[in-house]
Amino acid sequence: MAGLHKSEFTNPVINWVDSRLPIFTMMQKEYGVFPTPKNFNYFWNFGALAMVTLMIMIATGIFLAMNYTAHTSMAFDSVQRIMRDVNYGWLIRYVHANGASMFFLVTYVHIFRGLYYGSYKAPRELLWILGVVILLIMMATAFFGYVLPWGQMSYWGATVITNLFSAIPVVGEPIVTWLWGGFSVANPTLNRFFALHYLLPFVLIGIVFLHVAALHVTGSNNPLGIDVKGPQDTLPFHPYYTIKDSVGLCLFLAIFAGFVFFAPNFFGAADNEIPANPLVTPAEIVPEWYLLPFYAILRSVPSKLGGVLMMFGSIGLLFVVPWLDTSPVRSCKFRPVYRWFLALLVIACIVLGMVGAHRPEGIWVLLGRLGTIYYFLHFLVILPVLGKLERPLPLPESISKPVLRGGGPLPSGAAAKPMEKA
Repeated sequence: MAGLHKSEFTNPVINWVDSRLPIFTMMQKEYGVFPTPKNFNYFWNFGALAMVTLMIMIATGIFLAMNYTAHTSMAFDSVQRIMRDVNYGWLIRYVHANGASMFFLVTYVHIFRGLYYGSYKAPRELLWILGVVILLIMMATAFFGYVLPWGQMSYWGATVITNLFSAIPVVGEPIVTWLWGGFSVANPTLNRFFALHYLLPFVLIGIVFLHVAALHVTGSNNPLGIDVKGPQDTLPFHPYYTIKDSVGLCLFLAIFAGFVFFAPNFFGAADNEIPANPLVTPAEIVPEWYLLPFYAILRSVPSKLGGVLMMFGSIGLLFVVPWLDTSPVRSCKFRPVYRWFLALLVIACIVLGMVGAHRPEGIWVLLGRLGTIYYFLHFLVILPVLGKLERPLPLPESISKPVLRGGGPLPSGAAAKPMEKA
């Protein structure tokens, strides 16, 4: 029939829908026969894990919003009612609360995988930038959500973090007033944060769609960091990687369930089980663990404005990583020197996370400053300079040869193609 898409599906219902709206053909093209490098390892599971976790967070968040009251006099009690009176409310809240930590965990692994294998290099710069935008939206969404239970840590965390903007000259104070909806953290603040916490995940879905679309235009990177040479280097995404992703998903969900059922408050702060009291300041005011490295960078600088600039700068640096790295080789498999520096970056980030969880005194001040110095040194000095000085190992001719041989860099003296530009 004229005007209808020619569908190849045999199921009559699917064929009828697909001939008028070819969504099944699109899914088959993008997630069925889509050619994917044949040498993916399990680090490539984490993008799919992040997407599944996002869906879990949105689903549980919608059910929580049905029973939550965004008012300072009722917010804390409404959360307690969810936990005690709503059928399976405790389960939905624990899945949502621990899901935030799981979401950041898989996202951070996904980011460091990209750094290790050079997935930010041409032609995937925009793909990487969209990933950093996703990280920023995640941070904002998590912060707004942390305020909603309206416990002690929620209230004082909102007060401390929003006050940081006051350090910005000229526009700082108006920004803080706008965020608060008044002249202190109060009911208008809670209403704004609830609205934004509910809205931003749907914005996140849109950015994730663009992220995946960019991935399917440029194609996936791979552990060797070399370009696909032909069909011999690829496999269809289904069933090979759907099965592989399913194995990783089962393990991830088992760990996730372990926290939900056996340690549901492992990542939480005890002070947040106390109703917010503007007259009593908690002994320690710290954000959730996934924001601690940035919090440590903030506190490592004596100047308030300097700390704010360094904190936002630490995230802003990620946007320009594709242009800071001057090496013609993508994967760290062939960059033995840079591999050690990247390991130091991971250690520095872990140390900064530990520093952020402690008071800024004694050895923690020194460790925070050392970690901050190395973080910026890595991106601003080591990444551009080492790319020009390091002598990479020879690259294989194709993805297929090292896969069939067992993977890894070529042995000394083996035939290899000249280094290709990333």
